[in-house]
Amino acid sequence: MDLPAGKKIYFASDFHLGIPDLRTSIEREKRICKWLDSIAESAEVLYLVGDIFDAWFEYGNVVPKGHTRFLGKLAQLRDSGLVIEAFTGNHDLWMLDYFESELGIPVHHEPIRRTINGKTFFIGHGDGLGPGDHGYKMLKKVLRSPFSQWLYRRVHPNTGVGLAAWFSGLGSKHADMPTKEFRGPDKEWLVQFCLETLNNEHIDYFVFGHRHIAIEYPLPQNSLYINLGDWIKFDSYGEFDGSAMKLKFYKAN
Repeated sequence: MDLPAGKKIYFASDFHLGIPDLRTSIEREKRICKWLDSIAESAEVLYLVGDIFDAWFEYGNVVPKGHTRFLGKLAQLRDSGLVIEAFTGNHDLWMLDYFESELGIPVHHEPIRRTINGKTFFIGHGDGLGPGDHGYKMLKKVLRSPFSQWLYRRVHPNTGVGLAAWFSGLGSKHADMPTKEFRGPDKEWLVQFCLETLNNEHIDYFVFGHRHIAIEYPLPQNSLYINLGDWIKFDSYGEFDGSAMKLKFYKAN
């Protein structure tokens, strides 16, 4: 796609709505909605790159309660014509068709490639990519199995949603966790994934979440790895203005 003059592409991930408690989550939700208002006029496309919720499981006619301000804001932006695309993360991988049927927002379960103004983007949450983390990769295959999801839906929502939250680490697990530092390219699985991908194709921008670090890391071939950080500690997001991709930090007025 070619961006119209004055328009931008925005990326954000790891809102983890729902933790560590209702009050704190609502405060974060309101901050996110203010940010969405601030970009609404300039945004051409918004990518929500996974772990939007700290725990999410959809039944046929039931979704987790809460997050009404955020969901309402997404509906408003979509109704105004903004293109929004969402991704599942490791905390909300059981998103199904609710976003698409109710909000008109497609949900990607795998990374995607996009070409915008001649720049190539590789976009995904980032969980399970690169070497290592074999235990999670196996667990992810099990959890994404249609049979596993069908079986879990046999559990009453009052229990099922609560269990999903418990397994996700609802509480202080993420909010009190010290920010993980960048460990260097040899120990960062996503950097290793980027380097391996560049052996086979050129990508200008690799855009991931998952790691909860806000970083721009230069790669060979004038490529750039961007981790979007999170909205627990950084309030960070990515912005592409048609010529360059930058990591930015929201400061509420």
